[in-house]
Amino acid sequence: MQIVHAPHLPIRADWLASREEAILEPELPVVDAHHHLWDRQSGRYLAHEFRDDLASGHRIVSTVYVQCRSMLRSTGPEALKPVGEVEFATGVAAMFASGAYGATRACDAIVGGADLALASEVAPVLEAMLEVSGGRLRGIRNPLAWHEDPAVVSSPATPPRDRMASPAFVRGVQTLERYALTLDAWVYHTQLDALYELAKAAPAVTIVIDHFGGPLGVGPHAGRHDEARRAWAQALRKLASLPNTRMKLGGAGMPVFGFDFAARECAPSSETLAAAWRPYFDTCIELFGVERCMFESNFPVDKGMFSYHVVWNAFKRLAQAMSAAEKAALFSRTAASTYRLPIPGDQS
Repeated sequence: MQIVHAPHLPIRADWLASREEAILEPELPVVDAHHHLWDRQSGRYLAHEFRDDLASGHRIVSTVYVQCRSMLRSTGPEALKPVGEVEFATGVAAMFASGAYGATRACDAIVGGADLALASEVAPVLEAMLEVSGGRLRGIRNPLAWHEDPAVVSSPATPPRDRMASPAFVRGVQTLERYALTLDAWVYHTQLDALYELAKAAPAVTIVIDHFGGPLGVGPHAGRHDEARRAWAQALRKLASLPNTRMKLGGAGMPVFGFDFAARECAPSSETLAAAWRPYFDTCIELFGVERCMFESNFPVDKGMFSYHVVWNAFKRLAQAMSAAEKAALFSRTAASTYRLPIPGDQS
């Protein structure tokens, strides 16, 4: 196992079991646009654990694996060590493709972790990842979330403060165009202006904004949700004006969002989650439209705050008033088009 000191909430199976719900719209096809897999001293979440969550009742047709520094190569050049994570995710994809783990095509798209600060020198790393991915590599993500307050932390890896403005990093992002790869970006709302400048500098690269764009509710933002939400929405409006941006709706089970559900006696219901997330969801839909938004579980990170079947019920409650076409976009078609996956229901 890996020894990783991450600020994620512990997964408490008994506490999660305190909340059971009937599955809403169980036949609706879903692409889980963002999840991780790992074997850490804090817990294991690999194929078997993910399979159990996938089998909880929703129709998850495929998933997108996103880098989390799992199974890096232990030897060889430093730049090539992240290739090991793509090899790992590709192996898990093969396990699910066999049908032995259910009908879901897990890890059908992979977002790797090549170091984009290598500038154009990242090219051979990307090529190595493409070679081992079985055709599944779709994008790259690097640690970008940074805040000056040490109370604001969501990842075991802290990047340099101005990583997105680094000329070398910008060239690395621009290099993704050559390989038709996206950039996934997890940043806080205080960094959205920097992400806007980066997205402008790489107009041919699709920039996928993770986790609602990180509206913070801890550190200096604790107890100031309305103020943070206004600043977040203002910055998001600029990003949404760029046609190469997409938004992932989810990830709000991380403590940096400031929700206290994990401290309650019982795990939260989907109604409770949907009500808490409604302002963020509505703003994202208003700014980006359903054709540029996609739902994500962010499991197992968010599993410390709610269970898999409950979070997808919450998403379905958020989209309850939408048309069938709008739901299809949010739950599968946007993710499928962004990550070049088969589109559920498309017979062409």
